[in-house]
Amino acid sequence: MALHYGADAVYLAGKRFGMRASAGNFSMEELAVACAKAHEKGAAVHLTCNTLPREDELKALPDFLRQAQSAGVDAFIIADLGVMKMAERYAPNVQRHVSTQLGVINSATANVLYDMGASRVVLARETPMRDIYEIRANTLKELEIEAFVHGAMCVSFSGRCLLSNYLTGRDANRGACAQPCRWKYHLVEEKRPGEYFDITEDKGTYIMNSRDMCMIDHIPELIDAGVTSFKIEGRMKSAYYAAAVTNAYRHAIDCAKAEKPLPKIWRDEVDKLSHRPYCTGFYYGDPGQHYSETSYYSDAEVCAVVEDCDADGNAVLTQRNRFSLGDTVELMTNDHEPVPFTVEYMEDGEGEAIEATPHAMMTIKMKLPFSCSRLSVLRRIKQR
Repeated sequence: MALHYGADAVYLAGKRFGMRASAGNFSMEELAVACAKAHEKGAAVHLTCNTLPREDELKALPDFLRQAQSAGVDAFIIADLGVMKMAERYAPNVQRHVSTQLGVINSATANVLYDMGASRVVLARETPMRDIYEIRANTLKELEIEAFVHGAMCVSFSGRCLLSNYLTGRDANRGACAQPCRWKYHLVEEKRPGEYFDITEDKGTYIMNSRDMCMIDHIPELIDAGVTSFKIEGRMKSAYYAAAVTNAYRHAIDCAKAEKPLPKIWRDEVDKLSHRPYCTGFYYGDPGQHYSETSYYSDAEVCAVVEDCDADGNAVLTQRNRFSLGDTVELMTNDHEPVPFTVEYMEDGEGEAIEATPHAMMTIKMKLPFSCSRLSVLRRIKQR
């Protein structure tokens, strides 16, 4: 989905050394297939090697790095200086990108890392816009600068956090964060065990719950500041999320490069994604926390994904959520603005007309407003 909707690169993880330990990560065989698919589309694959490996894990790194190079990986995303050196030795043909977790917030650090062989630094999320201008002015132009533009943020410094490990034994620095910063906390007085008091004066109980970042309105400023690459957080999100957010930012970047204003329809796309209240991160000051709750919300839900479509718009789709005749839905494609229309007829995989889809996933045939490619998405706009 990310490739289909306009990503220039995707980042993902192998079975070890990635910061999303519970994700459906790639075996080396799967990684080779992913690299081939990305390269066919002219896109790159960046493999996360961004855990902080403990001493007993180091011996597995050489083979991991060598196999990743053989699979066709274009870059490693690295958070540890020892791993940087090992990558240079065991996978010299793979670029080395410095992870946001290493906390690059100034040009001095960026230049040292360039001297160590880094071709790109992913800036810490704490870096303000004004400093990016200075970092770009004081580093060699050969060093690429990447910055996060969208997604969840961590309350801890660049994601280096011990809270999860301390409370649950799950180490965030090795990809197993339990996200205790999202939990609802109460106050207990020492001599009143069992009595729990809400921490809810003017703010709320979720005292460490961060807002989500959204910089789609500020792409021109980031380009002007010298950012080379825009990074979207979301490896634990859905395929639809990857499609819609990539689609929106692809259009935002293309508009900025053409010096055209961003149409409102693409700004609205990010509200249709699952998210917490948005902010602009630390680019323009304190982003603030979201104290009242930790849940996500969105302005749309996926109904179905297009598997095939003929020239007349007759399509075969795979259902994702229930919808019915008469519903107003929206068709999202990679080459057209989203188009709303009313469902007037559909049939099941056996050719029988149906009035509504069942709850279980099934194959559906229906008429769309126009012919579109596979992986186009049918969704319903929620009323809030």
